[in-house]
Amino acid sequence: MNLPPWLVIAVVTVLVAVVTNRSLKPDDMRWFNRLQRPPWLTFEGAIPLIWTIVFIGGAWSAVLVWNADPGSLQTWGLMAYYLVLELVTLSYTLVMCRTRSLRVGTILGGTGAILSILLAIAVQPVSSVAAWLLLPYILWSPIGTYTTFAMVRYNPNDA
Repeated sequence: MNLPPWLVIAVVTVLVAVVTNRSLKPDDMRWFNRLQRPPWLTFEGAIPLIWTIVFIGGAWSAVLVWNADPGSLQTWGLMAYYLVLELVTLSYTLVMCRTRSLRVGTILGGTGAILSILLAIAVQPVSSVAAWLLLPYILWSPIGTYTTFAMVRYNPNDA
């Protein structure tokens, strides 16, 4: 059976997200939900939609890269990079909540921001559209990272 690349990439993206999110325990989410937020954080309700757009852009980017040179060693390397970026991104909530540390979340968020820029640079020669599709991640990740960093001031015991 030969599945279309877009389907394989979409399934892997969703499966990694589901497995990671299912690893969260109720206590993890209770800890996160009780944290104080900065007063300017008025867009928290939109964050799930924002991340959905970010992940769709990333998956679509990966499909374009795959289709540009299917199965080559370089393409497989870039697919691994996309997977690492997704794992770092999804580990933000899981690891931050498990360690009960906003600083850990800030580090993971910053790592994802840097990795997304480097990935865009790496895929640019393969597909400029694929690089542009990473722009939502590149723009949003520093905002999310700064928000987590700012929460340290409001939650010093959870830094």
